[in-house]
Amino acid sequence: MPITYVDEAVGSDETGEGTQELPYKSLAFAVYSGDGVDSVKYLIRKDATADYDEATQSALKKAKKGADGIQKKKKKAEELASREDNEKKAERERKEKLLEESKKIVLEEDPALPKATKTKIGSAAPHRGERVRVCGWVHRLRSQKDIIFIVLRDGTGFLQSVLSGRVAQTYDALTLTLESSVELVGVLKEVPEGKTAPGGHELVVDYWKVLGPAPGADDAFTNRLNEKSDPSILADLRHLVLRGETASSVLRLRAHLLTAFRETYISHNLLEVTPPCVVQTQVEGGATLFKFDYYGQPAFLTQSSQLYLETCLPSLGDVFCIQESFRAENSHTRRHLSEYTHMEAELAFITFDDLMTHIEAIICETVDKIVSQPGPAALLKHLNPDFKPPARPFRRMSYVDAIAWLNEHCIKHEKEDAEGNVVKDEAGNPIMVEHAVGDDIAEAAERQMTDIIGTPIFLYGFPAELKAFYMKKMPADKQEGNHVFTESCDLLMPGVGEIVGGSMRIADSEELLAAYKREGIDPEPYYWFTDQRKYGTCEHGGYGLGVERFLAWLANRYTVRECSLYPRWPGKATP
Repeated sequence: MPITYVDEAVGSDETGEGTQELPYKSLAFAVYSGDGVDSVKYLIRKDATADYDEATQSALKKAKKGADGIQKKKKKAEELASREDNEKKAERERKEKLLEESKKIVLEEDPALPKATKTKIGSAAPHRGERVRVCGWVHRLRSQKDIIFIVLRDGTGFLQSVLSGRVAQTYDALTLTLESSVELVGVLKEVPEGKTAPGGHELVVDYWKVLGPAPGADDAFTNRLNEKSDPSILADLRHLVLRGETASSVLRLRAHLLTAFRETYISHNLLEVTPPCVVQTQVEGGATLFKFDYYGQPAFLTQSSQLYLETCLPSLGDVFCIQESFRAENSHTRRHLSEYTHMEAELAFITFDDLMTHIEAIICETVDKIVSQPGPAALLKHLNPDFKPPARPFRRMSYVDAIAWLNEHCIKHEKEDAEGNVVKDEAGNPIMVEHAVGDDIAEAAERQMTDIIGTPIFLYGFPAELKAFYMKKMPADKQEGNHVFTESCDLLMPGVGEIVGGSMRIADSEELLAAYKREGIDPEPYYWFTDQRKYGTCEHGGYGLGVERFLAWLANRYTVRECSLYPRWPGKATP
């Protein structure tokens, strides 16, 4: 007689086979799966460590009832599945029939209706009660019985649109997909009280057509891009990511920010200029230069427009530029880009204190413009609901005081050898040491300090060996120990770190020539820069602000890559 095993402790009714190696879990399922209680011997145990015993008659009687129940459930499930299959088949046939019938419906614009006024969504409000024509992309799509709801996007705003009756029964209506471009015509009506819609109105469509269909099925927009997409996919599909509300809001805020900066500069009597991106001189160090062949001559992509801005001071007065800069650093941090928008300014006849006061004013007045204008303020509220404009004056902390602060708060940095390599212990972990005057404060420590303090900080007076050749030294009475400090400053913002770097520039010609020599720089290519000290020098200073970093701080973005149209970082130059 065949034997079937049941182990109530570790058996399985899903994967079991009734063998000693793969027993069932319940006697009822064993009876259901077997040939009945009389032709099979059932051995059962409740503990995996116990021996099997033959099932009692009472247990088999109870199990037979359980098996009958399993049989009834299975039959019911099969009937339900069959009914669902039939319903799906009927629904599929109904849709196929509907699609075939929809091909016979041809929409034509009714010439008897008032002529539609073509408008952008963002300018539609004055046309409420009128018939309008709008074009855009299907941002959202929802069907409800015989009504189709479309949220249309055209770059100026979003418009809720309603298709019903014949206009919702065409083949194009039944096969419409997200991101298709369409033209909609209808009456723009204010939404009833208690209802909401973008702009406070909706379009009741009487005529429409597809201008550019988007694919469905496997190549549908939501299959290529969704909230679960890997960051690498998001980077490769940046051109599609831009269609999202968050990405587009960041770029809109960026546009408003640049406008606000320009307005602020104009109010401070700075003139905008456009320096070249192709250069033959370095500014911040040769290790970060992108070099290329320029008609047989060596040339570089600019690291900074500062040197060119300085040449404008005698003729144009204080100047600024908003220009791309390039840094060939193999850095993959969340605040570094290989190409970034660099906002720079140079001012003549100022002091170091004037420079920091000016930077503070430009930033605060620009932020005030953003928060005081309805459009930009709404974008900022959407992206960073808890944003509060920074309080003035900004805290000013010397480099020496910052070193002391870091040590007082036990914030250490990785020890490096003479070649700049990180020194590790026997276990392979970096050796952490206290900061000392002369150290370049690491990005992580700098950001940690800023986040703890929680307010903007001007960190100033860096050692000359840490800064560029053109920076002016502090007066002798402000020097300390063996280090020579410069009239330089970084503006640090909570959550981001450094967003501005600036300094007073060397005004004396001989001092500048000595700086070239100290850094091993050939002065010949810089003749035009040196001439600024030869023909009427003056005390002057300037700074550079990273627009993407500033926007990351303003909009509370995790990485500057979100703040650039098509961000570039090491290894990434597409799309």
